[in-house]
Amino acid sequence: MNDSIIRHPDQTLARCVREVIDHVDADGWGGPPRMFGLVPTALLAAAEPTLLDQLEDGAQLTPVEQEAFPDDIDGGSPALDEFLATTSWPDSVVGCVLVQEIVVLPPTAESDVLASATTTTGADAAARAAALAHPDRREARLIAGVLRDGPSVSVLQLRPDEDADPFGEMDLRTSDDLAPNLVNALYATFDAGPEDDWS
Repeated sequence: MNDSIIRHPDQTLARCVREVIDHVDADGWGGPPRMFGLVPTALLAAAEPTLLDQLEDGAQLTPVEQEAFPDDIDGGSPALDEFLATTSWPDSVVGCVLVQEIVVLPPTAESDVLASATTTTGADAAARAAALAHPDRREARLIAGVLRDGPSVSVLQLRPDEDADPFGEMDLRTSDDLAPNLVNALYATFDAGPEDDWS
């Protein structure tokens, strides 16, 4: 099914990730994690003809936002990892994109955060609290997308300074090893048994 629908998976996934970034950015900062399933546009149009006017012409896949995460799940939390471990998709969903807000620190701040997490019990919580309180922290969004048995894309979007041009370009950065654990967790959602098919 994937081969016939997705001719250029890298470009298709990149376009979906950018569409998700633009959609989430329009809602501003301070939001919870958000998940999007990637559904073949032709399948979505056939199942929901009333959506035809909202679907992008020529798009092979369309991001479909999923229900909100439970209130106790925030970006980078163990609860998010546990939630992803219980997530599965119907066969008609060929990929997914997860967006979460995180805190980014410069490399020089890593030792400060590690020093705050001196005990095994509660170490993650202590490290997160130290990162949030660090004077050199930057708020950012981590966006990771995968296609079932296909490529992945990870993007870091840095939150602009308060005095930045609101109409300026987004500060988007990517690298091959940006979020390997999150990417693996997203791939694992396709290893679980499928839910009822999307229709």
